[in-house]
Amino acid sequence: MREWFGLVARLVTGGVWIVAGALKLPDPYESVRAVRAYDLLPESIVPTVGHLLPVLEVVVGLALVLGLLTRGAAAVSALLFLAFIIGIASAWARGLQIDCGCFGGGGFEEGAASQYPWEIARDVGLLALSLLLVWSRSTRLALDSALFRRTTSTSTTREA
Repeated sequence: MREWFGLVARLVTGGVWIVAGALKLPDPYESVRAVRAYDLLPESIVPTVGHLLPVLEVVVGLALVLGLLTRGAAAVSALLFLAFIIGIASAWARGLQIDCGCFGGGGFEEGAASQYPWEIARDVGLLALSLLLVWSRSTRLALDSALFRRTTSTSTTREA
């Protein structure tokens, strides 16, 4: 049963990452604007983060959906969700009214703070699923199972 729950966790979390990244890929400058709006990173790295983040999201999402390098992808997923929770909480605490940029968009948005509790709750739930996958030994229908099979070796010694 635990392996099936892991499959659901992989598909949900991976699906969210794929959608989030794919929606940002057509307009990378919008992603840069979203990163800039948080006003947390030095301006010198904002464009790099803004351009690479959608690609990373899609790659992590595909790895989770396929069950490929699941624990590593889940660890990256957890770190990203933690960063996003901190970013949204920081924007909220500083009174910023910005679209989270989670699924495209970004920048100033009137009344955006009313969405922050929902966005944080969503990301906390996805963080929990990611952490579950980090600690899971295996999940159903994962490429990891086919590529990295555990073999048990029995050594026999002969006494002469």
